[in-house]
Amino acid sequence: MSKPAASNTLDRIVAQARKEAEQRGHGYRDRALKMYPWICGRCTREFTRANLTELTVHHRNHNHDDNPADGSNWELLCIYCHDNEHSRYGDHTGVAANRAEDAVAAATSNPFADLKSLLKR
Repeated sequence: MSKPAASNTLDRIVAQARKEAEQRGHGYRDRALKMYPWICGRCTREFTRANLTELTVHHRNHNHDDNPADGSNWELLCIYCHDNEHSRYGDHTGVAANRAEDAVAAATSNPFADLKSLLKR
């Protein structure tokens, strides 16, 4: 069974968007790693080629599309400090980093609805 044309088009658009986002990500990461020393900007942990995957590029204004050529919106952070920075940002702005699937559904039951009749026994 083949997919409808609209579904194929949507799949192609999503795949292209993901590919472009990945290319942008590699572009600014590579530039930041050439521009800055391989040291976490918070905890000052030093990195080598062996553990360089644990060093991330943090966008200071939290806009991942803002990548100026001079690198003024970037700082290198280890994965732990980067996670901490995003947690603190979420606490400060009230915008949680959690996605919709992580949200807890509101309770719909009332465990004390029939309490009065139970107490009469």
